[in-house]
Amino acid sequence: MKMTEENNNNNPTITVEDVQRLIKKKDEMEEQIKAYYDVLEDQGDVGMDAPLVDVEGYPRADVDLFQIRTARHSISCLQNDHKAIMVEIEEALHKLHARERAKREQDQAEAQVERMEQEASLPAPFARVDAVTQGSPAYQAGLHIGDEIIAFGSVNTSNFQNLQNIASVVQHSEGKSVSIALVRNGQKVNLSLTPQRWSGRGLLGCNIVPLHR
Repeated sequence: MKMTEENNNNNPTITVEDVQRLIKKKDEMEEQIKAYYDVLEDQGDVGMDAPLVDVEGYPRADVDLFQIRTARHSISCLQNDHKAIMVEIEEALHKLHARERAKREQDQAEAQVERMEQEASLPAPFARVDAVTQGSPAYQAGLHIGDEIIAFGSVNTSNFQNLQNIASVVQHSEGKSVSIALVRNGQKVNLSLTPQRWSGRGLLGCNIVPLHR
């Protein structure tokens, strides 16, 4: 069986194509076995065990002995090959699944490291969104409950003192787009929010609380 090999020739890598080839070979064996059983059936359904001599011990004259012996021998050989290839398919599937599982685990570990590195490189958030009213400017901008703010217009981690800083930006930006940078599920997200009058209270439609760290 042809396999794709890694640098270590003693550790061949099983591919999906390898498994498909083995299954195709198994199917072909099963078709051959069935064809030989059809031969036995055509000879009076002698099967694999019916005697080929008559009651007096002479070769039966009512069947083709050569065809029966050939079919029986071929079936025996093919059945042995079939057992062997079933074992080979099982081992190949086990190796394939094990490799896919190891790759998933590696990808998950690498993604976790990447998230941790990204979180470590992000500025510390100074405020968190704890309420968003549906239909509000904040809702339309895509703010979510739990979003942690690292920049709101000109306000950032280094110059934030209290919520009045954000309120001042909002009051001076009515009808104008304000850039917001936040952390959501460990990922940095950039949004654009336009403070404006709407059917609810305020210009944003969300509640922001300071974070003390």
